[in-house]
Amino acid sequence: MSGFASHIPSMALLGSGFTSEVGLRVLLSPLGSNVVLRTACCSIGIGLPVYSTFKAIESRDQNEQQKWLIYWAAYGSFSLVEVFTDKLISWFPMYYHVKFAFLVWLQLPTIEGAKQIYSNHLRPLSYDTKLKWIDSWMEYIRKWSRWLGHTKEKSGLSDQ
Repeated sequence: MSGFASHIPSMALLGSGFTSEVGLRVLLSPLGSNVVLRTACCSIGIGLPVYSTFKAIESRDQNEQQKWLIYWAAYGSFSLVEVFTDKLISWFPMYYHVKFAFLVWLQLPTIEGAKQIYSNHLRPLSYDTKLKWIDSWMEYIRKWSRWLGHTKEKSGLSDQ
């Protein structure tokens, strides 16, 4: 195997150097289809982390578990912002390229992007008194759902 992909061990598993190089060029091409990039973002942002989370759970390695919990906190926060801004920012040129790079950055062990996001932004925000209303709201939801479940059982509408 020759070419760029032969120098990257994980890429060597994908097949010939030609196939890998064509795949990388399609993925990284500014003219590439957003379908390809969105699939890559989903694979890198969700697929790989889900697999790595399963491995961390089964290995019982607390450092790995914490690493993936932090990743999911960062990814979830990013996804929450993206839900409200996607229609606007997806029109920017190379948006999905930047998103793909960001998702890779979150996971890189040498950079620990997710840990940086958590330490610098999410953790200080979560300890802020402005967010205490979320705990109150969640308690209200729990009480309401218990009451709803209790009312359902009394009326004979519980799931059989």
